[in-house]
Amino acid sequence: MAKNKLPFAEGVSIHRPSIFCGLNYQFWKVRMRIFIKSIDRGVWDAIVNGPYVPKMLVDNVYVDKPWCDCTGDESRKA
Repeated sequence: MAKNKLPFAEGVSIHRPSIFCGLNYQFWKVRMRIFIKSIDRGVWDAIVNGPYVPKMLVDNVYVDKPWCDCTGDESRKA
């Protein structure tokens, strides 16, 4: 049987991300970006910008806010 020369072993799927096999990183990176954006734009924003962690001011120092004290908007962002 002929060996698969494609940079992805599992084929093209819209239900699971492509596996990175160590070859052709640039191609894989573009496919992963498209796959993640197609699932949810908010997930891609969290990857690029980092996660949103609600903060509160205690004694002039910002600390992480407990989840029980978060507003609905803060919970949605996180």
